[in-house]
Amino acid sequence: MAVRTPDPDPDDVPSDLSGLNGVPGGSANPAWLSDVELAEARRRLPMLYVEAVPVRTDGSGQVTEIGILLRSTSIGELTRTIVSGRVRHGETVRDALYRHLENDLGPMAFPQVPPQPTPFTVAEYLPMPGITPYHDDRQHAVSLAFVVPVTGTCDPRQDALEVTWMTPEEAASDALSAEMEGGRGTLIRQALASVGELR
Repeated sequence: MAVRTPDPDPDDVPSDLSGLNGVPGGSANPAWLSDVELAEARRRLPMLYVEAVPVRTDGSGQVTEIGILLRSTSIGELTRTIVSGRVRHGETVRDALYRHLENDLGPMAFPQVPPQPTPFTVAEYLPMPGITPYHDDRQHAVSLAFVVPVTGTCDPRQDALEVTWMTPEEAASDALSAEMEGGRGTLIRQALASVGELR
């Protein structure tokens, strides 16, 4: 399982071979790590992520649908997942959450991120399987997980191929859980329980 790390922003134009201001990797964005820096950081430190379970609600605020992403892995496998990505140095959790929602669902999704978002759980992904329900062979990742209503049109981008809208019952099923990467089926059930939809 791999907690996805989105591609660098298109505005991050590499500089000359000597790097930008002596920073290896030469990214115009100093909050972005080169592949070597990221591998070293993952080897030594827990990485902070945000994850979002996109939902649609009715007029009374009741969750009617859960958005599940279909994506292709680097080795060509298809897997189900949710919106996920790292928090950059100097970035607020709210800004990171909004950025990843827009990156994965498109700019017209119109996520309703509150001014002070509160996670429904903290998921801890470990490289050693079986310690927590969540697993990531690359790293120790601590993820703040949120339920986020979206009101617009979702047009998946990056490595997401499509978003499938499911009823709470379908999203809580064992069949979907078996397709979810890294234990995220458990995360979906926790999200549903947090909004009173797990029966």
